[in-house]
Amino acid sequence: MRTEATTLPGSPERPNEDWVATALPGYGGGGTVVVLDGVTPPAGDDGCVHDVPWFTARLGGALTELSASRPDMTLSEILALAIRRTADTHRDTCDLSHVRTPQATVAMARWNATSVEHLVLSDSALLLEAPDGSVRAVLDDRLDRIPDEIRRSLAATDRLRNQEGGFFTAAADPEVARRAVTGTSPRAAVRALAALTDGATRWVDLFAEGDWTDCFEVLRKEGPHGLLARVRAREAADEAAGGATRWKRHDDATAAYALL
Repeated sequence: MRTEATTLPGSPERPNEDWVATALPGYGGGGTVVVLDGVTPPAGDDGCVHDVPWFTARLGGALTELSASRPDMTLSEILALAIRRTADTHRDTCDLSHVRTPQATVAMARWNATSVEHLVLSDSALLLEAPDGSVRAVLDDRLDRIPDEIRRSLAATDRLRNQEGGFFTAAADPEVARRAVTGTSPRAAVRALAALTDGATRWVDLFAEGDWTDCFEVLRKEGPHGLLARVRAREAADEAAGGATRWKRHDDATAAYALL
């Protein structure tokens, strides 16, 4: 069993809002991977005295501790409890009803001797590789289903944030945990897995350098650092050509890989 993880900030001028952690408890032959992508609010417009890295560190820490220590709880139950715990730490100082209260996407997996559980909320991705080398991408595509003309408007997007018919993120309401994409696979059916924020999935879904199987092959041969280096190189080349990333040259990018 082996895990690797790498995270890179989108800009040296601002803190990285992603979070990544892996845990390999000494009992039961299991482990857990947690990856969060903090949602950047407009400056000074989230009703909270804390910044997004503060939020992702606390939510990510709670998810990591609970997923490793509470095998009796499902990942959905763990996400709900972690959201509640995090909200309790700042509900007396912040407006948690604000539509842009600090929030994050979530991709996590947990395994033991017999099974592999997964959970994805919003636009991070989880990849599961079978023993035959085939790769299944676990995705929550609700944000992708929103028309581009709506997504270009901050106000229009906010009206769909954590709303039925829109998309969901981990913010202050534990009920969103029920909206996550979840599932369980036999341990024997999963040889390795990876969790990626959308800054890392650009290699597939923005630049079309390969499909999810190709992406997993890069992770296996070059590790998370190799994948993120490829993303950064492609972003730089695209910017030089005046292409797709002109609106945002780099994003925070995180990848975690686990060989089971």
